[in-house]
Amino acid sequence: MRTLITTALLAAIALPTAASAQSREELRRDRQDIRQEQRDLNRARRWGDRDDIREQRGDLREARQEYREDLRGRYGDRDWRGDRGGYADRRDWGRGDWSSWRQQNRSLYARGDWRAPFGYQSFRPGARIGAGYYGSRYVINDPWRYHLPPARGYSRWVRHYNDVILVDQRRGVVVDVIRNFYW
Repeated sequence: MRTLITTALLAAIALPTAASAQSREELRRDRQDIRQEQRDLNRARRWGDRDDIREQRGDLREARQEYREDLRGRYGDRDWRGDRGGYADRRDWGRGDWSSWRQQNRSLYARGDWRAPFGYQSFRPGARIGAGYYGSRYVINDPWRYHLPPARGYSRWVRHYNDVILVDQRRGVVVDVIRNFYW
């Protein structure tokens, strides 16, 4: 019985590691494919005609899409959380957690006297925005207070009127948007 339990525990520990290694290898292969497709596109631009260029652009687009899907499969939708006993949906944690917290702490999410030198614009993920929109004046320094998911790397949560925007400050790209976050 003891060996059965030990074997089960070892298998439970080894499974996420094996899946992670497989994902890492898939991502590496996808990056190699993207580089190869980019080389093919450059070759087509140099020596090919319009049809060759169009075909190579499509191939490059497909390679990038495959990489994004593998990346999303590894980091985006699902994340290994040992303390919760398995895989947890990271997106649900960020979306669902703050809304119930907001109902209980209405004053924390009050609009207040918030003004910006620019007008409201509805942003979508993937949009590139100017540095004025995510300056230090608008950064939410304590996202855990609002039960927002942690911003990793160069990403920061930024207030934009009633919305909250997750911005990659290095590139100025909107990563996520939560509309009507503040009352």
